[in-house]
Amino acid sequence: MLEIYLTRHGATEWNVENRLQGSLNSDLTERGVRSAAALGRRLSDIEFTGIYVSPSKRALETTKLIVSDESSFTIIDDLNEISFGDWEGKTREEIELKGKEEYDNFWNRPHKYNHLHHNGESLAAFKQRVAVAMGRILSENREGRILIVTHGVVIRALMAFFWNIPPEKMWDPPIIHGTSLSIVRFDGNHFEKVMLGDTIHMK
Repeated sequence: MLEIYLTRHGATEWNVENRLQGSLNSDLTERGVRSAAALGRRLSDIEFTGIYVSPSKRALETTKLIVSDESSFTIIDDLNEISFGDWEGKTREEIELKGKEEYDNFWNRPHKYNHLHHNGESLAAFKQRVAVAMGRILSENREGRILIVTHGVVIRALMAFFWNIPPEKMWDPPIIHGTSLSIVRFDGNHFEKVMLGDTIHMK
């Protein structure tokens, strides 16, 4: 049996400013640092057989606060957040000046989202690369406990991979907050939900 522990990076300055990050980076806030450290304390008694991390600085910094031994990290480029192209670094208001319909589609009707006019990454291509990353991770881990530190939309793509969730259901609850904890068990055939988006360590 393999236990997969999933978490999103801690809160960042751009999260607070409501700016899209995507493939760009923003530093963790004090709250983001505290919540990552709290998750580290929560997981301190668990021995992970593998730790997989997005190459993004915010994910790497979060991982260092959870697990101090950087030599145990495996960085996988395909765990990076979806690219929003020209939208990255912009606030919702700035994006909606030219791309209101597509911005609304992404968050409310993702199956209708069109990435082309702002040079973003398509949801199909994004989900495929995340599936490739997860396939690699599963091939390297048949049993034990692994930790994956990544991004909000990546975790949604992983959930779609685990349970064949269609694009129109992409944003269904639970909300995946920064440093929330999700646990999934894999017996070689099926993925079992143990915990999704838990934030008890942040209270």
